[in-house]
Amino acid sequence: MKSRKNITDFTSGNVPRQLVIFATPLFLSSLLQLVYNMVDMIIVGQKLGKVGLSAVSVGGDVTNFLTFIAMGFGNAGQIIISQYIGSGQKDKISRFIGTMMCFLMSCAVIVSIVCLSLKTQMLSLMNTPPEAFSEAVSYAIVTMSGLVFIYGYNAMSAVLRGMGDSVRPFIFIAVAAVGNIVMDILFVLMMGMGSAGAALATVLSQAFSFIGCAVYIFRNKEKYELTLARSELLCIDRSMLANLVKLGIPMAIKTASIHLSKLFVNSYVNSYGVAVSAFAGIANKMSGVVNTLSNAFNTSGASMVGQNIGAGNYDRVGKVMKSVYAITTTLAAAFSLLICLFPKQIYGLFTNEPDVIAIGIKFVPIACVLFFGSAARSGMNALINGSGNYKVNFATAILDGIVMRIGLALLFGLTLGMKHYGFWLGDALAGFTPLWIGLVFYCSGKWKESSV
Repeated sequence: MKSRKNITDFTSGNVPRQLVIFATPLFLSSLLQLVYNMVDMIIVGQKLGKVGLSAVSVGGDVTNFLTFIAMGFGNAGQIIISQYIGSGQKDKISRFIGTMMCFLMSCAVIVSIVCLSLKTQMLSLMNTPPEAFSEAVSYAIVTMSGLVFIYGYNAMSAVLRGMGDSVRPFIFIAVAAVGNIVMDILFVLMMGMGSAGAALATVLSQAFSFIGCAVYIFRNKEKYELTLARSELLCIDRSMLANLVKLGIPMAIKTASIHLSKLFVNSYVNSYGVAVSAFAGIANKMSGVVNTLSNAFNTSGASMVGQNIGAGNYDRVGKVMKSVYAITTTLAAAFSLLICLFPKQIYGLFTNEPDVIAIGIKFVPIACVLFFGSAARSGMNALINGSGNYKVNFATAILDGIVMRIGLALLFGLTLGMKHYGFWLGDALAGFTPLWIGLVFYCSGKWKESSV
């Protein structure tokens, strides 16, 4: 693996080794972000019981949905930067960073203002249990106010990922995770701030990650072959913005539609009572760990695919996809084995309430489907995202995020009368959708023509 300064070249070298080296810090970074929310749930659950668990679960679902713009355009920015590197156009990157940052910061402010004014209506649409409503509102107010930090960190980490650097984002997240745990103990347990305290700890941790990452990039810009002049950072390049929007909108729609479908599923799930709502939060965190693994290899694979398409090294693209699948399928099997052997111990980390754990025992087979669905979409998402093909991204967004997830959830949950278990099963099965779309796309060879 050749490296010039802090920019990593993925167009030659051992593919599995490069993939693991790049994906491991990405996974650990995302895992630590999940730890933020898990610590919130564990501490709030022990302090406030299932009411607190339900509040953090619902409030967290809403907040996660609101990050779809940051996630979609951040991933699009990563692909564009990786293709600039692969095609030898590093001189464009500084101007592109300024364009992306100005756009995402503006989006963050607008989304925060709109959602703060509609927070009660949003939580009502989620069928938030009445006994958990006030705590959920408190959680949502704090997290919605801090969206600018979440958007900013996604932009900064996208820049580093596009350069092939996944270690620095992990370092900042690791430090922030420790701070988040300390602040959770301080705000929730010692100061009695409830779910609002948990939300505040998460927002302050995200603020550190964003500011620390931005300062690091600026101080080490020569190592990334960046200029980052003021004229570049405070000015939007219209042609670059057009490229970002063209690729970012389908990717944002894909992220939004998946989150929206999950909100839809969780809205129905929450209507089955506070115990089911509480377990939904636990199930979301479990699936989040596995999705984090899948997304880490998907994201690292997308950068590798992007560089190789930009450089015209098409043979290596297939090798990247095979390596992604070999790793994620093995991990899915390991997670399935753990949940089958130790379900009570895993659920017991979050709650000791028998009715919640009983729901979880019946969820075990669905969890296994969820794990393998997460693995099945990883390699194809790496190809679809890395190619920069906005049409296929849009098709995947609609089919995966809306048609299949909501359709299957309604089929199993209502039509077949499986209730909340049916909604969870439909959502799990929908995870296989990108596999079929990606197979058609790969066999067509159109991805070879998809340079941004």
